[in-house]
Amino acid sequence: MQILHVSKDTMLKDLVKERIDSIKPRKEGLSYMTDRLHAIDADNFEILSPMIDVVKIYGVIPLLVPEETIQKRIKFYHDHDILVSTGSTITEYAIMENSFERFVEEAEKVGFDIIEVGENSIDINLEQKQKILESILSRNLKYHWKVGRKDPRHQLGIGKTLEKIDQLMKLRDTNGRASREGEDNNNKDINNKISLDNKIILEANEGFNVGIYDEKGLVKWSFIEALTANYPPSDFIFETPLESQQSAMIAEFGQRVNLAAITLNAVIQLESQRRGFLSKSSYDVSYNRKEPEGAPSSKFLYYIIKTKHPIEQGELITLTHLPRRTIQNAIDELKEQGLVTEKNSLEDTRKKVYYPIHSDWL
Repeated sequence: MQILHVSKDTMLKDLVKERIDSIKPRKEGLSYMTDRLHAIDADNFEILSPMIDVVKIYGVIPLLVPEETIQKRIKFYHDHDILVSTGSTITEYAIMENSFERFVEEAEKVGFDIIEVGENSIDINLEQKQKILESILSRNLKYHWKVGRKDPRHQLGIGKTLEKIDQLMKLRDTNGRASREGEDNNNKDINNKISLDNKIILEANEGFNVGIYDEKGLVKWSFIEALTANYPPSDFIFETPLESQQSAMIAEFGQRVNLAAITLNAVIQLESQRRGFLSKSSYDVSYNRKEPEGAPSSKFLYYIIKTKHPIEQGELITLTHLPRRTIQNAIDELKEQGLVTEKNSLEDTRKKVYYPIHSDWL
């Protein structure tokens, strides 16, 4: 099948914002669609395919339908220049059944490009992660790590989430260095693989009370800011099952943000927002960030830091008349929530100054 790319000769083309990364394989602004084996209109999909980077075959579907069905589905996506990923559920199942090597072998055989690995219902130590990674790379497949849990009753806090991300990033960097030492650094395929492998998917399940979303499906901005204070947004793929969540992420980070858990029906709306057009759900997006959580002293200090930054701890004591210990505890709370950052003073490196965190990835 001939692959159709978006024509530059669109209506009012000079008024439409260009994509920063318009040609696949993209390194940013990635859109990941979830396929639950829904019916696909081939003609319509041909139009949408340039807007989709990766399709994930949902859950354990590959275990429930004939292998030929999955192969045919994967070939369809490959014909449209789209990579195909497993979900983390099937990967966890294979690990629990001590059949991961066999799973990777069969995934390669049917045509999967990416293995998604998560820890929703299991805990994988660093040594196991290294073996999993080696098994995937030995088949010349790409990989994605997923962080988070699906069950709203058993969620990871900010600290635990960052701990897992830190471990995965170190593993990624070690693997990246090894790949660059053993391969030609100018090889396009190697560079593309590394650019995909270095991203972490943030679990959202159905979009309510999981990970970075609250019980109403609204973004917990303090959670997001804690993550992006440590790593650039380009390191993450945010699952956004709800259209309002897609709008919120694009409003915050711009068209370069990587989004997953997209339905086929939402692809054109998502792309239009990346290109600067507002959708119906865009009008429901709140640009106000939540107030700090915790003690009144934390909220008080956040207001002062936000209005008088950069500010030293001594100045905070003078302004608030609060004990040093109370101020330190409040600062620790604000740092944990991703609302403030601590730096050395330019005037006296023995002193610390505090700033509110702002996104600079726009």
